[in-house]
This record gives sequence, structure tokens and C-alpha cells, in this order.
Amino acid sequence: MSKNVLITGPSLAPAAEAVLTGAGYRPVYVPPYTEGEALRRFSAENDPVGVLVRMGRLDEAFLAASPRVRVLSKHGAGVDNIDIAAASARRIPVLVAAGANAVSVAEHAMALLFAVAKKIVPLDRGLREGRWEKPGFQGRELAGSTMGLVAFGAIARQTARFARAFGIAVSAYDPFCPAEVFEAEGVTRIDDLDRLVAGSDIVSLHSPLTPRTRHLINAERLALMRPDAIIVNTARGGLIDETALLAALRENRIGGAGLDTFATEPPAADHPFWADMRLVLTPHIGGVTAAANTRVGIEAAQGIVDCLAGRAIPPGRIVNHQELVPAGAKV
Repeated sequence: MSKNVLITGPSLAPAAEAVLTGAGYRPVYVPPYTEGEALRRFSAENDPVGVLVRMGRLDEAFLAASPRVRVLSKHGAGVDNIDIAAASARRIPVLVAAGANAVSVAEHAMALLFAVAKKIVPLDRGLREGRWEKPGFQGRELAGSTMGLVAFGAIARQTARFARAFGIAVSAYDPFCPAEVFEAEGVTRIDDLDRLVAGSDIVSLHSPLTPRTRHLINAERLALMRPDAIIVNTARGGLIDETALLAALRENRIGGAGLDTFATEPPAADHPFWADMRLVLTPHIGGVTAAANTRVGIEAAQGIVDCLAGRAIPPGRIVNHQELVPAGAKV
């Protein structure tokens, strides 16, 4: 029987790879963003029993061509690149390494916020091009501002801790998060998303991408925002209607945005975002640090090993737990 585990990316942290090899599994690496027929060929050639999911989409056709796959484990928390319904139909658990990269992503969210608010990128460019732009410059102080977090999972909670340390008041919208979590973090709970958006100087997105959350930040919600509001997105690009965001920037209806994710990744070479210096843009690397890669990789790899060994996985780590529970069973 195959002992191969497909890694949909070029590498794993050595400690994470050691989790797989130490349990007798052989990691098989796939070039970044390999999808479709090319990915199915990798599966046919290697007959994997599990997939550690990094870059590129796993769809129904891939799962149909991979009959021995018994577990999918995401290198992170976002599973919008996995066909969850197709996995559930085949009784394949989809695991996540939720929270393992929280510190790194939250740090990046704050870095994007400060880069936008302090105009770091255009000022740096001006100096390099020979301009001294101090005369007439007016900076922005963030202490005393209000940050609104959309969703309140592990990354958002860590972002709240960092923000509060800078004197930023924090509120959050998350109908699924218990009230005691807000209380423990000293964060104000807002039960209406429109009210959160309208009342925030900074809106930081931490929601998963689902059909319900796609274009969560649309033209209507952008119209509710303060004219100097800053949007930070270290979650998923599809949460923002990019066309509506560009229109709001061109009409000076918001102050700027720091984006680590995009609707299509990588974005096109002629994407209109490149022309607007009020945007600070990074290539979906918020959680790509040595420390986070090691924690996330180990957790994702251990999930595969434990699942294939028949060990219990905490339900909170199984995205499709409810779909896998037999009808009528207590959970």
C-alpha cells in the first residue's frame, strides 16, 4: 500500500517533514499552484494516502482521481481552495492548523496598517527618487483610533492584543464567537456588521471565505466607512469587491488599504492596484515566517499521521466534522 503524502507546494519546514518521515510516510512535493490535469497526474503517479494542502485548488476531479486519499490537512486555516463538499461526500476529513500562525499574521496585519497610515511606501519611493517631501507633509497618529475586526478567531484576537498595546480601541463582529471570549480579550462586541464598519477608523478582515462572506466589503459597506478609514486584509482576497475598493479610492471615500490577499492569486501583471500608492500590497505572506511555518507544518503533518493511524482528532480541527458524523449521532 502507498505511504505517499502529496504536498501541494515546494517545501515543508524540516521539523514538519520529519513528522511524516518519522511515521513512515514519504512526502511528495508538487510545484506551487499546480492544479487541474497536472495535479491529477501527480496523484496518479504517486497514489497518495493523504494531502497536505498548501498552494492551488483541490477539486472534485482531483478527489475522484485519488481513490486512496483518506485525509486532507491544510497548511493553515483557510480552506477555500478545497472542495469541502466533495471531500465530505467521500468521507474524507479536512483538517486545519488553526491558530498556529496567529502571531505572524497578526504582526503582518499591524505592519500593513502602519505602512498605510504612515505612508511608508510612497515616502520611501520619494526619497529613493531624490525628493525630500517633509515640507507640507501631514502624518497620522493611530493611538486613540478604533479598530473593527471582522471575525474574532485566533488571528483576530492576537491582532486585538497588538492594537490595544498601541492605544487603539478594538471592537469586533463575530456572531459565532462566545461573549466570554470578547470579555476576556477586553474587546467590545458589535452585533451588526454595518455598524462595526461605519464606526471604525480601521477595518481588519479575519473571516474565512465562503459564499456568504464573498464581497463582504462591497460598494454599500465602503459607502458606510469614514473618509480616512483604512482596510487591512490578511484573510482572503475574495472578501473584498476589488472593483468597488478601487472606485472608493479614486473618489477619495476611504484613506487606503493594506492587502496581503487578492481575489486571484497571483494577480494579473496589469492589475489596477499597482497604480495606487494608497495601497500597500504583499503576496499572501502574512503567515510565512520561519516560526509560523514550523508550527503550522508540524500541526498539519501530525494531523495526517494521527488521522491515518486512527487516532482521535479534536472536532474543532475538522472543518467538515458535522458532515462526517452519522445521522442521528450526538456531537
